[in-house]
Amino acid sequence: MPRTSIIFGILLVGVTAATIGLNQGFTSSTVFIPAVFGVLLALLGFIGSKDSLRMHAMHAAAAIGLLGGLACLGMGIRQLTKLSSDNAPSPTQIGSVWSTAILCLAFVFLCVQSFRRAKRERIAKAS
Repeated sequence: MPRTSIIFGILLVGVTAATIGLNQGFTSSTVFIPAVFGVLLALLGFIGSKDSLRMHAMHAAAAIGLLGGLACLGMGIRQLTKLSSDNAPSPTQIGSVWSTAILCLAFVFLCVQSFRRAKRERIAKAS
């Protein structure tokens, strides 16, 4: 799971890089939100590479992913309600928010699957 955390962290940093590249610069510091979540996930992935810290680091990473996913999901829904207004978000902004939400929530899904598998293995080992 630490490797997965690092990969999703890199993907989230890539969302920020793509957004900046497509906008030919940036107009707001919010463009760095995916990178913040990505750096945290990657950092927790590196910490989780140590066996003694793995469980705590991966649970923290899942919490960060859930926070990022729900926050971006909320922002994405808010953006969709503004599409018909005069200050509609750009397609790049919409893509960045929804990409971040999908990546974070997919990461949480994989974490839950991994946690369930680890619990089953612990139970089987104890029997």
